[in-house]
Amino acid sequence: MEEKEFDYINMIPFIDVMLVLLTIVLMTSTFVASGIIPVELPKVVGKHEKAMRTYLVEIDRGGYIYYQGKPINLPELRNELQNISKDVPFLIRADRNIPLQNFVEVLDVVKVIGFKKVSLQTEEQIK
Repeated sequence: MEEKEFDYINMIPFIDVMLVLLTIVLMTSTFVASGIIPVELPKVVGKHEKAMRTYLVEIDRGGYIYYQGKPINLPELRNELQNISKDVPFLIRADRNIPLQNFVEVLDVVKVIGFKKVSLQTEEQIK
């Protein structure tokens, strides 16, 4: 029997692999761009300068607290912040739908420890 040469290359498996890779890249870039923890930021009318993020506390819609992306409770947060220089910028990202008390408790911990540069991240409101 004689071997027949290929007249063409089957591109379908190659396209399937490329589409899977594209999906993975798009999914991971979405998390990197917006942050892993879903927080719907409060809106403001004016523009504000973005603070240099060194330390970050996030409060999600369920009221759960995250420090540097890891879940934490208030006493643990207080312990974590004790050994940090108080002159570095500190950013709080809080969902706009959380009870005010949750935000005030986190802000109180940060202020009592003595951080001088505390910012709240917001979104610019589109008119």
